[in-house]
Amino acid sequence: MRNRLKLLLIFAFMLSGITEIWRRLEMMTTPEIQPVGLIAYCILFAMCAGSLVGTAYIHRGWIRWSLAAFFAAGSITLDSYQWAVGDFMEYDGFITMMQSAGDLGNALAQQGPAMLMALGKGLLLLFGIGLKPVVSSNLFVGLTRLASLPILALLTILLFFRGGEGASGLPTSHSGASFALLFGYEYLTNDHGPREAVSIKPSKESSDQDIVLIIDESIAGAYLDINSDTGVYSGLLRQKRDIPIYNFGLAASITHCSVGSNVMLRFGGTRDNYRAVIRNKPSIWSYAKTAGFETIYIDAQRTGGQYQNLMNDVERADIDHWHQFEDIAVLHRDHSVADRLSSYLNDDKKQFILVNKVGAHFPVNDKFPDSHAQYRPMLKRGTMADVTDTASRDHLDGRQSNWILYRNSYRNSLTWNVGGFFDRLFEKANLADATIIYTSDHGQTFHERGEKGQATHCTPNPEIEEGLAPLVVIGDQENEERWASAVNQSKDGLSHYRIFPTLLRAMGYAAKAVKPIYGPDMLAPDSDPFTFNIKFNARLGSEPVWKHIPLDQIAHPPESDYMKKD
Repeated sequence: MRNRLKLLLIFAFMLSGITEIWRRLEMMTTPEIQPVGLIAYCILFAMCAGSLVGTAYIHRGWIRWSLAAFFAAGSITLDSYQWAVGDFMEYDGFITMMQSAGDLGNALAQQGPAMLMALGKGLLLLFGIGLKPVVSSNLFVGLTRLASLPILALLTILLFFRGGEGASGLPTSHSGASFALLFGYEYLTNDHGPREAVSIKPSKESSDQDIVLIIDESIAGAYLDINSDTGVYSGLLRQKRDIPIYNFGLAASITHCSVGSNVMLRFGGTRDNYRAVIRNKPSIWSYAKTAGFETIYIDAQRTGGQYQNLMNDVERADIDHWHQFEDIAVLHRDHSVADRLSSYLNDDKKQFILVNKVGAHFPVNDKFPDSHAQYRPMLKRGTMADVTDTASRDHLDGRQSNWILYRNSYRNSLTWNVGGFFDRLFEKANLADATIIYTSDHGQTFHERGEKGQATHCTPNPEIEEGLAPLVVIGDQENEERWASAVNQSKDGLSHYRIFPTLLRAMGYAAKAVKPIYGPDMLAPDSDPFTFNIKFNARLGSEPVWKHIPLDQIAHPPESDYMKKD
């Protein structure tokens, strides 16, 4: 009876993943897929299922329960992701999820139902494997017991040689466990030595102006009035400001996920060398301190000193002043950022300041006050006021009627967290002695063409809009002619890769010393490929994949979405 219970629990575990199995089978039965691929998948699936049965009959309790916990943890991790975003998790996504472990609290607050279902499925497997079996002399049981761990090893080796790809639709117990083993292997074999010190010196004394990099969250460049006739108020139209504003228009982001873009904006690199640069080269903070700048980090997304986007203690040591806003409601944090930033811009000190804003990452239901609910109809409000930026499928069921509601709520968020932010900053800050670069970590897709799907960014097969961010320079009146010339030659044609060398140039580092490592800056005439990286965490011998953004194919904000409130 106990053996039957164990097999029943394992069968229930397998059955609860039927949606992912069916989706993989549909993918494998398209005309362009060779039958051998489908046969290989079925064989591998059967081997993984047999491995679970064999593991459940291991006699030694501590081994059996340890493996039960390992498989269950892998299953919970993958299913939480897959059931939240409605798509398969690949190894690249697993890496991103591990790197974003600090977001677990927000994930629980917003992804509770999906994570609870994943937990329930994982518990079925935990007890299905862990409960003590009755000794069996069945030949099949004996063979699967002997093969249980070799099958896991075989799958892990297969994924290793395929760069982490190919586990979609397999039992999440094994794909999750294999991903964890690959992650552990990479960690143990990677170089964890100290970072290089700054090896180049400023060629000239920089001015006493402040240098600021504002990284907004999930801002679709085409949805701002500076880039579209149907865009919403950004506060960045130059004709309405006394301080120069140089709008470089739409820019290709580094990647379409927050972690990769943010870490590269802090460490720099080119499309060819970014992996080595992130691993070994100095941070922007180190360059700033070497050039004599006080360093300041203003983070509106996290609280309690929590790190994000691969920050660690080593990087933190080069930051003189660290600011978060745990006592401020999410709704008001970007405006608090404007106040804090203004106080630094007004203190007559030479500073480098990096800002991570709340911006407009979903859920966007409650990221604006009622006074800014200008675009209607919109999503139901009052349910997610305390959630900063964790992905959610709430109201994102793929129907175009709900995407209309979502796009309008997003527009309202922009009017408050972009337009309202810059209104407040221009009102309070002395910008005459500052150079500010404004961008977003990535863009957004809102399925304007009627595409299927439930996500806005960080998807396995992204739309071009996911890699499209705004790029604006504010201030630097001493070089107004050069900036104006650069906009004329490069508008709608640059990328995030230009920002790091531009910051170094403003700090006094010579372009000829910077360019060989970090590429050309925003003032340089060099053309840009205008691509973003859809496989940022290319590992295990695989290479990055670059997606070009054709400007004539970008989806524009549909005016038919809304009735704008006067």
